[in-house]
Amino acid sequence: MTGKTKLEVIAPSVDEAIARGAAELGVSRDELDVEVLDEGTRGLLGLGNRQARVRLTLRLSQPSAEPTELVEGEEEEPRETAAQDPLSATRAVVRELLHHMGIRARVETTWGTAEEPDQPRPLLVDVHGDDLSLLIGRKGETLAALQYIVRLIAARRLGDQAPIIIDVQGYRARRERQLRSMARRMAQQATERNRVMSLEPMPPSERRIIHMELRNHPKVYTESVGEGDHRKVTIVPRQ
Repeated sequence: MTGKTKLEVIAPSVDEAIARGAAELGVSRDELDVEVLDEGTRGLLGLGNRQARVRLTLRLSQPSAEPTELVEGEEEEPRETAAQDPLSATRAVVRELLHHMGIRARVETTWGTAEEPDQPRPLLVDVHGDDLSLLIGRKGETLAALQYIVRLIAARRLGDQAPIIIDVQGYRARRERQLRSMARRMAQQATERNRVMSLEPMPPSERRIIHMELRNHPKVYTESVGEGDHRKVTIVPRQ
């Protein structure tokens, strides 16, 4: 049986959307089923353009009797354990995806700490290896796509479970520290200048870090403005 995961991509043309999606997933075009949702249009003199939108389906083989290639020092996940334990099962999903992408890496899973008492603990996945920049991508876009796919597969195999957060070579942790530092710095500028400060467009996960960092700030509050890829956080002085 073949497992399938889907990813929608928007780009100026259908071919570019397919190429971008394939690059994000780290697979060839031949490994994708393509559904064109909107071919897009080209307006007169570049005005009124509408971007193309495609849905890409990644074909993944279910685990076979042959063991996945592992980094030296790692042991293959026992199938019975992986089927019952969320940590082992999620680790197996990530290893399977990396195997299909031709990437050899060490995968570790642990339980994180919930941000709020009434929220579930996140399941943290750390991927380590040599030259894994391909898994991160531009501004973490490939990492976000990988995390999305792992969540889909894990949810299908395990049902409802804790949120999964994937980090590669500590990139996400470093990026979070940078965002929190930037949030505090921009909040200080907003209060000193008494003006709204706008940050660069960010994906939802990064905007959330800014909101969380400044949610209890006594002198500013935050808002998200804009649409789609242009959505960003503004830091507003309290009156």
